[in-house]
Amino acid sequence: MKDKFQRFVAILLLIIPGAAATYGFLAMKDALFAQFGPEDENPHILWGKMLLGFVLFAAGVAFIGGWIFFRDRKRNYVAPRFRAKKKRS
Repeated sequence: MKDKFQRFVAILLLIIPGAAATYGFLAMKDALFAQFGPEDENPHILWGKMLLGFVLFAAGVAFIGGWIFFRDRKRNYVAPRFRAKKKRS
């Protein structure tokens, strides 16, 4: 039972940043395409929404990328220059 709960928490730790990155991408897309809408609406980029979208997208992608990198590093799947440095005694 404990193993199932740990896997559930691990999946949540990947789903939440993934959802944030998805929302950030959609917010940036909406802010950019709002510029090309009808003339009676707001004819310029919504900079606040664009900045929030970029921060959410970058944070989500960085978290998932770091998760994958450190998992692959632990399993020794990375290139030699990214492998953990061996301690000299």
